Amino acid sequence: MNEEETAGKSDFDSPWKEALEYYFPQFLELLLPEMHREIDWHRPHEFLDKELQQVVRDSDAGRRHADKLVKVFTLDGSETWVLIHVEVQGKADRRFNARMYRYYYRLQDKYPYQRLASVAILTDEANHQAIGYHEQQLWQTRLTFSFPVVELQHVGRDRQSLENSANPFAVIVLAQLEAHRTKGNDQDRLVTKFSLMKRLYQHGFTRVEVLELLRLIDWMLALPPALEEKLEAQMARFEEEIQMSYVTSFERIAEKRGNQGGRVELLFKLLTLKFGELPSDIEARLARAEVDEIDRWAERVLTANSLDEIFD
Repeated sequence: MNEEETAGKSDFDSPWKEALEYYFPQFLELLLPEMHREIDWHRPHEFLDKELQQVVRDSDAGRRHADKLVKVFTLDGSETWVLIHVEVQGKADRRFNARMYRYYYRLQDKYPYQRLASVAILTDEANHQAIGYHEQQLWQTRLTFSFPVVELQHVGRDRQSLENSANPFAVIVLAQLEAHRTKGNDQDRLVTKFSLMKRLYQHGFTRVEVLELLRLIDWMLALPPALEEKLEAQMARFEEEIQMSYVTSFERIAEKRGNQGGRVELLFKLLTLKFGELPSDIEARLARAEVDEIDRWAERVLTANSLDEIFD
């Protein structure tokens, strides 16, 4: 796979949106700790996708960014909306500040009594000294707008802290940094992806967190099929060595195969419901199965009295 194809496959903005929804408190705790400390986390936060879409309707064509609008409550009980803008692939240029202000004033115009804060997350390696401040001036009229900017490349300078962090969002930051660093170098990406995945087993994350983080890493650090197979083999050997199987071969492959993975997962659930826990050799057969085999086995589930009648 050449660089252009790999870049097209690495769909960065979607995993960022999902990561923010799944790990919003951890995101703020890691990257904006002062803001995190002022929010009452005993009260639920809410994502306002519909309200955001009403004001962000003319994003620059071709740019890759993730926007989220989140309702939180501060410790004094005040409702506050936080607008998060993640510039994923495009470089933040001189128009970036104006665009951040435009989103802000549109929300203020539509919801005039709502407290609002804006935050920008920049992932590229460009010089961002001019980012975070917008000013308009004519004669004695002046408008200024400033907002906090988090530069992941600066955060990544203390890599050891990220690698040792028990905050799951540190994994997302590392994956994004490595996605930029290994762009166009699939062999290097294979090495770093395997390293990131192994670390998930060493931080005491729950099984659910491991599965979610594995899926996000896989999404952000896409590899050609041949190297994905190599990675799966490496992970299988690693799990055997540490005698820990958070992720079985079935689950790992099902996550990656799209429509085929969905069929495998559905068949797995049907078999488990009817016959209970499946033997390891059956799970292995499911993991290796092709689409026509999956369909053939699925047709036999309803009438079969045993696993042997399904897997001839």
